[in-house]
Amino acid sequence: MGPRAVLLCSLFGIILTQGTKEITLEDCCEDGQSRGKMDEDCSSLPLMSDSVTCMIVREQCCLSVLEDNMCSTGINTAKSNGACDALFTSTCDAKTTKMCCGCCLLGKALQEKGLPCDHKLSVSYQCALVSRACCADSVHDNQTDSTGTNELPNKDETPKTGDNFVLPDQCNGACAHQCVGNNTCGCLKGYKLKPDGRSCDDINECLLGSSNCRSGERCINTEGSFRCQREVSCGTGYELTDTNDCEDINECEAGIHNCGSEFECQNTQGSFRCLPKVKCASGFIQDALGNCIDINECLSQTGPCHRGHLCINTVGSYMCQRNSVNCGRGYHLNEEGTRCIDIDECKNPDKVCEGHGCVNLVGSYRCECEAGYNFNSVSRTCDDINECRHYPGRLCAHKCENTLGSYKCGCTMGFKLAADGRNCDDLNECEENPCSQECANVYGSYQCYCRRGYQLSDIDGQTCEDIDECALPTGGHICSYRCHNTPGSFHCSCPVNGYTLAPNGRSCQDVDECVIGTHTCTVDQSCFNVQGGFRCLFFDCPPNYRKVGETVPRLDRTDIIRCIKNCLPNDYNCATDPVTSISHTFISLATMREFTRPEEIVFLRTSVRPYGTYHLGSYDVQFEILEGNVENAFDIIKRIEQGMYVGVVRQVKPLIGPVSTVLKLLMRNLSTQGESSQNVINVHVFVSEFWF
Repeated sequence: MGPRAVLLCSLFGIILTQGTKEITLEDCCEDGQSRGKMDEDCSSLPLMSDSVTCMIVREQCCLSVLEDNMCSTGINTAKSNGACDALFTSTCDAKTTKMCCGCCLLGKALQEKGLPCDHKLSVSYQCALVSRACCADSVHDNQTDSTGTNELPNKDETPKTGDNFVLPDQCNGACAHQCVGNNTCGCLKGYKLKPDGRSCDDINECLLGSSNCRSGERCINTEGSFRCQREVSCGTGYELTDTNDCEDINECEAGIHNCGSEFECQNTQGSFRCLPKVKCASGFIQDALGNCIDINECLSQTGPCHRGHLCINTVGSYMCQRNSVNCGRGYHLNEEGTRCIDIDECKNPDKVCEGHGCVNLVGSYRCECEAGYNFNSVSRTCDDINECRHYPGRLCAHKCENTLGSYKCGCTMGFKLAADGRNCDDLNECEENPCSQECANVYGSYQCYCRRGYQLSDIDGQTCEDIDECALPTGGHICSYRCHNTPGSFHCSCPVNGYTLAPNGRSCQDVDECVIGTHTCTVDQSCFNVQGGFRCLFFDCPPNYRKVGETVPRLDRTDIIRCIKNCLPNDYNCATDPVTSISHTFISLATMREFTRPEEIVFLRTSVRPYGTYHLGSYDVQFEILEGNVENAFDIIKRIEQGMYVGVVRQVKPLIGPVSTVLKLLMRNLSTQGESSQNVINVHVFVSEFWF
């Protein structure tokens, strides 16, 4: 331990500048030693400080304690067993323990051969120390007193000579422990003088093997001394005494037994026994509950009776009875009881053969079995022959059922037994009308079919159930408006007003009231057909405008009613008004069931060319929506078609009808001088309630 301490001190001097001011290196070493004594993993100790130096010191001090403990184990093994066979493992811990064990055996061998303990063999420094210590320990108990105590005096104790005598310090305070005179320092018991001649270093009695720890105890070095710690617990029923010995616990005296009131507690080594208070008489034995039960001497003893006698157990004892003549099976004693004669079993009123022929034999009998039976020599009866098992597939076409002395054939479902009693013919189940509609006989079975509009029931496979076409996943697309299920079919219907059923019987088509004349518009009104109805429209031009054309009784989607500006002479306000025309157009829309992208509904075509020449008076056009954009469902964009600007009105959001609105659109014509003229287009939009 001394050279290792010198090495650590050298290491401290090199890396001391990395430490922290709060925790000293001595604190780090003490923490590592304490964790080594607790047998912790020295390579993964919890952080104590951010200092790298402290971490190195803790790990080395921890490893030093572990190595000392392992070496002490090896030395104790060598002293107690005289061999190291139990340490043949390849782990790092066992290698250190085995090294110290082997080196201790080397020292003991040197002493036995009369060789000097201070040998000159080229072994490691630690091995040499262990070898010398074990060699010297074989001659006498080194560094232990006659009382066997392992407590060594420390430097605070004074010699006990009857008075408080204190040696004068002739070394002028240069010695760490005590001065022995002539400027020479000495150390207390459990310490040795360092090479500097002043300081003292602790002697590791565990490493040197000078401890008096017994087998099963581990030596733990302490400052100036050592202590022995038991490695294995005493176990159940024992307790550890102050002298490190295991002593039996008397559970009966301590009152920690579980014997009942009918039992007495008897202490044993490491345990106890519960003995019944009530003693049983001869011929009885007590069970675990203390009850006295009879002993069957005839079974528990080997031949309690003499030869020729029979043992009969009695309560609490037994009796021996002489054997009588015992006849075997098929014989009985004669009337005199002197010999055995044959029994005629065939004359037994119990009829041993049960309806079969019986033949008596000496000591036995035999049955003459009828067809379909076999004689069983063990049970001596006629057993039925299972023809179906003996001749599988050879007797019946389908199923074979064994009967007493014979067998019978059967058929599987869908077949009937043929006239020969062995084969099976197909059964026409359709003759019994098992199906609710159509039945088709197949070999061994039948199949039910349903007419169009019906399906076969999943429950019985026979009943035909109506198919509710309207409830199918595609039922919402069978009819345009409403679907009505009927037995075996269905029919569609349309809204009462404004629609009629199409020839396909599923779609709803609009009724053009303006064409068939069922509208209610007056003479000065125009009829405009919309989806599911009609509108009576009347248009009159505002002041300073005149209508182009006459009022027509029916308006189509392509019709346009236009009012152009017609100013009176000297009407300056009219002349300066940029709006040159007001137009009306009409469109009927359905409620869109699935709206995925914008729909183009109105096209405003112009005669303005993109990048037009200046002599034409205009070169650009702009479009915008002024009024009537319900829920912002419409927008207007400008694009080029066939070399001309076109304004396109689009529906960008779905509208749920019925909804009617007038989109007021403004078209601005631009020229080099600015805005030249405007045109107002009123788009009358009618959104129906339905999607068709």
